[in-house]
Formats: sequence, C-alpha cells, structure tokens
Amino acid sequence: MKSFSDSIATQIATRVGVQRVPSVKATVFQHKHFVSADLAAALVTLIDAGRRPSTIADDNGDAQFRTSETCDLPADAGAVQSIETQLTALSGIDPAYGEPLQGQRYAEGQEFKPHTDFFAPSGRDFHKFCALSGNRTWTFMIYLNDVTAGGATRFKLLDKTFQPELGKLLCWDNRLPDGGVNHATLHHGMKVRKGVKYVITKWYREKPWQG
Repeated sequence: MKSFSDSIATQIATRVGVQRVPSVKATVFQHKHFVSADLAAALVTLIDAGRRPSTIADDNGDAQFRTSETCDLPADAGAVQSIETQLTALSGIDPAYGEPLQGQRYAEGQEFKPHTDFFAPSGRDFHKFCALSGNRTWTFMIYLNDVTAGGATRFKLLDKTFQPELGKLLCWDNRLPDGGVNHATLHHGMKVRKGVKYVITKWYREKPWQG
C-alpha cells in the first residue's frame, strides 16, 4: 500500500514539466518555469518590503551559518494567494498542513550553510517547534530571479547542484519511507558571488499548522 508521502510524490511526478532526480536516497523534483516572471516580481517586491535577518533552530553558535534575510509573506496578498493555489494544485497537500509562505533574500556573500529543513528529533528546540504541528514533511522552494554568479543549492549527499533560475521550483520529501527524517536531504544555499538571490519557501507539517 502506498504511503501518504508516496501519493504526493506520484501526483507531483505526473505534472508536465516535472523532473525527478535519479536517486534512491531521497525524493527530489524540479520544475523549470513553474512561476511566471510577473508573479515572481510581485513576490520579490513583498520580500523587499518585509525582510529581516534570518534565524535558525538549534543555534550552533556560528554567526555566519545563515546570513540571509527572511520575510513572512502576508497571506492576504494577491501574489501569495496565487502561488499558494499553484502549490496546492501541484502537490495535492491540504493547505491546512502548510506553514505560512516565507521569502528569503541573499545579497552578495550571503549563504545558508549545509542544513536540513526538518527539526532534528534530538535537538534542543525540537519540542518548541514540533509540539503542535509535528515535524516538517515536504519542502517547496522557488527561485524568483536569475543570479549573475553563485547562489546554487547543493545536495552534497545526492551529488546534485541546482542553479538559481527565474521561476524554477525544487521540492523534496524530508522523510524516509518509514516516516523517519532523511539526512540525505542535507542541502547548502551556497554563497551568492555576484547579484542578489530571491527565493520563496513553503513547508508542510505532519499535522495541521497551529503556528
């Protein structure tokens, strides 16, 4: 019998334009030209209006671990509602399980060192972030602009690197088939060498989102 996670992967894989990374270690897809240039530009404007320094869970004391800026995007904005509709149609995941949409901005020299999107069950912040809604399941990330140099997303354990391209979506399952966390989803938001990188990220949880 297929798991719920398998059903999501099957639905995503049937979408025209979706490509699956050929790996048995993790379920990862990309979809080029998922978002239009106009919608991407509207989301960039929202990010610039509300950006703040990014933070991390289980702070490891490295002040340079995540140097980007983050924006909690307003749910009532037309551009946000449009992309939420597109993501729901792609994945089939009930929107109730989704965290609020976030935007990130990386200036030259900024990065997010190798990390996973799930909260480590052994981490000191695990209960704080997972008590109500459970751990993160799927990640959907969309590049909102082309970057002159740098800014790739590297999955070292999968030997796969994705270059930022306007409108390109990456998505992956943060879990193993047995429901445990998948450490092979470790990824690095590499330094922007020239230009600025904008992305939006949507995370889904094991239970309906309760904030």
